[in-house]
Amino acid sequence: MSSKKAYSTSLSTANALEAALSGDERQGRLAAGQDPAKRQQILEGADRVFSTMGFDAASMNDITREAGVSKGTIYVYFDSKEELFLELCISYRERLFSGIYSAFEGDYDLRDALIAFGKALSIKVTSDVVIRAQRVVIGVAERMPSMSRSFYEQGPKKGQAMMKAFLDKHVAAGDLEIEDTELATYQLSDLVMTGLFKRRLFGCMDEAPTEEQINKTVTAGVDVFLRAYGKR
Repeated sequence: MSSKKAYSTSLSTANALEAALSGDERQGRLAAGQDPAKRQQILEGADRVFSTMGFDAASMNDITREAGVSKGTIYVYFDSKEELFLELCISYRERLFSGIYSAFEGDYDLRDALIAFGKALSIKVTSDVVIRAQRVVIGVAERMPSMSRSFYEQGPKKGQAMMKAFLDKHVAAGDLEIEDTELATYQLSDLVMTGLFKRRLFGCMDEAPTEEQINKTVTAGVDVFLRAYGKR
């Protein structure tokens, strides 16, 4: 074999080996970035940091320390603090609205369905994790309006649409007499959390309300709603 041909063969082999190694490295990086347990570990660390320090004061270094991962690892999963926060918002929405509207899907008595919904909503919205999420979102609303708007539109706004559909169904059935069902959904949400949500949000109620408090508040709120809109 000539020296020129041998050199060419060696170069081709080296290029193929380099390409194969690069592919393995890319696959390894992708696999690491798709580890759900590691991703959740980072999100939980970020949640604690944002909750105690706020968004602006927190840094990726703070999150790295709290999550117990290396700086290289955290950047495999998230490019920036903003991206990490957005992922947390998605997680918050899932926690907040999962299962809340199931009472609207069954063949329940109207009052029973509204009470079941009110209890589920109040328990979720006044829980520690959701109160922390709400505070973080409110804290960055002015400097990151698109993110807080997305949080609302992908969560509460979708829930309002489901509530409106439920009320529309009962208006059509003759159970309720409501001129503006969209407005009524906001009124119902406020009624079933009267005196609970805002006190929790602003730190005037350190612990989540008891089952007794929620039952009393929700039942009273639903009865006021039905006295206003129920067919007499």
